[in-house]
Amino acid sequence: MSELAIKRMTLAEFLRWEDGTDRRYELIGGLPMAMAPPARARGMLCVRLGGMIDVGLRSRQSCSVQTEAGIVRPGRNDTFYVADLAVTCSPYRRGEQLLKDPILIVEILSPGTEKHDRQVKVPAYRDIGSVNEILLIDSESIYAEIFRREGGRWITELVQRRDVSLRLSSVDLQIAMAELYDGIDLEAENAA
Repeated sequence: MSELAIKRMTLAEFLRWEDGTDRRYELIGGLPMAMAPPARARGMLCVRLGGMIDVGLRSRQSCSVQTEAGIVRPGRNDTFYVADLAVTCSPYRRGEQLLKDPILIVEILSPGTEKHDRQVKVPAYRDIGSVNEILLIDSESIYAEIFRREGGRWITELVQRRDVSLRLSSVDLQIAMAELYDGIDLEAENAA
């Protein structure tokens, strides 16, 4: 039986809660926030990138990539984010709803999520000690932004052309942007 969310929830309450629908939620400051269904381009990028990362992880038996990965904000019992993709090298445990010790977190940007992803999620992801890289991929133009931890600081790398490759050092992988965006209709390319 589903119950209505009429009060703030802890993480444990949120993980047990269901609203009786297939809608996806994140927990922000104790309040469940509905997530809009993804656009087709976003879904295509997520599947394609997830598959490329999965193939790249074959030699690292203990590591895995997950879609719609549950990420907990460090030191908070009232926040649960759903990342488009995340990689962990922690062993899988049956029934887990949270991704333990992510090393790479990916968010695919769309006009409706970009502000929240950049202003809320990225700073929270930087606070997770195991995270080595955060990747933002644009679903409407050829654009990737990689935040890479180097010692005690974060370095930002931009990848913006079809003829270059994206390098993910956390999973030791290079991805051709042309291959990643193949078959996705981009507004900026149509205008050129």
